[in-house]
Amino acid sequence: MTQEIAINPLLETMEQQLRAHMRDNGITNPAMIGIHSGGVWIAEQLHQRLGIEEALGHLDISFYRDDFTRIGMHPQVKPSHLPINLDDRHIILVDDVLYTGRTIRAALNEIFDYGRPASITLAVLVDRGGRELPIEAQVVGTEVTLNDNETIKLKGPEPLSLAIVEKQKK
Repeated sequence: MTQEIAINPLLETMEQQLRAHMRDNGITNPAMIGIHSGGVWIAEQLHQRLGIEEALGHLDISFYRDDFTRIGMHPQVKPSHLPINLDDRHIILVDDVLYTGRTIRAALNEIFDYGRPASITLAVLVDRGGRELPIEAQVVGTEVTLNDNETIKLKGPEPLSLAIVEKQKK
């Protein structure tokens, strides 16, 4: 069983929340960074909607994961690309799904290896709960609660689609 979720309304919600957050915090000219791969797809959409002029940054956090030695080397590791100096910059970090918080922790570790930002705002398309680390998104497209036999899948980049699907039996 698959339950499709419309993405455009979620992106509109995120855009509105980001504009309000930037206005309320006096943030102008933020830098945006997407986490490979779904976070980059969402960041590309938000980057365009917000009219951010600086190039979009991409992070691949594979080598920063705390389970890297357990899962081994991922065959699709891509290089990170941060075209800007991060020191004293306001960063919008974008990911597709926030779950345990471990991906975001790895992304923060990598970002701080590149510099010391003034602030980092976390924006996620979907917050599915289940945190194992004290990490919270300031901008959320939607929150979902999944059953044990379900997962959420983002497909893209063109067209972007989001669905709740049953986990594959092993």
